[in-house]
Amino acid sequence: MKHRILISAALATLACAAVVASAMAAPKTRLYQFSGEVLGANTNALQVQVEGGNPVAIKALIGQSQDQTFTLGSNTEILVWQKGVPHVASLSDLSTGDWVVVNVRATPGSTLTAIETTPAGLVGDHGKQANGPGKPLFLYVGTVAGPQTDGKVALHVVDGNRLALRSLLGQPVDQTFTYGYGTIFLLWQGKVPTVISPSQLKAGDRITVRIRADRTASLSQVEATAAVHVGDHEPADPSLTG
Repeated sequence: MKHRILISAALATLACAAVVASAMAAPKTRLYQFSGEVLGANTNALQVQVEGGNPVAIKALIGQSQDQTFTLGSNTEILVWQKGVPHVASLSDLSTGDWVVVNVRATPGSTLTAIETTPAGLVGDHGKQANGPGKPLFLYVGTVAGPQTDGKVALHVVDGNRLALRSLLGQPVDQTFTYGYGTIFLLWQGKVPTVISPSQLKAGDRITVRIRADRTASLSQVEATAAVHVGDHEPADPSLTG
């Protein structure tokens, strides 16, 4: 009887060791989260104009086009948000222009191709929002006034949208704006944008800085808010003054 107990205990120990070894051997995955506007969708693919994402997603995009295609699989869950409440939906509920968040889990350090060929786990559709997701847009246009350090970009402002220009009333035109890990930097060559890193901005480059903040935010509050988008040599917007 004693021998049977010892054998059972030994087998149990071996089983536990096998489970632990299996868990350790299994490759860990990491969340790659991309956000942007729907360009199109079909049975197993979703085309998105990427406007942001988490740090690992943005890093994977560097050197690539802003427009990307993600894989949808049989286990991809689609949620449509209405008034802050998510509802289970289907591919047919995704419309061009909708703001979506695409969640893909892949091994750390995956290439963009590997990420995009991995079926998304979740797609969240937040619908069409005239001002983009969340808060109003402050758009500043100017030239880079110096090197980028500690998450800051110095800008000599020459133009902007109404909210941006209003925030500058009585203020110097030389200002410093904040960027974060989720800020997407795009270099425009003609009409084609490519994702770049902040270090690729050069003094004198004409850039646009997009920040979303409360409509009543002061200039200092806007500047302390990480930009969602910085465009280098972005084509001029005819709707801006000046």
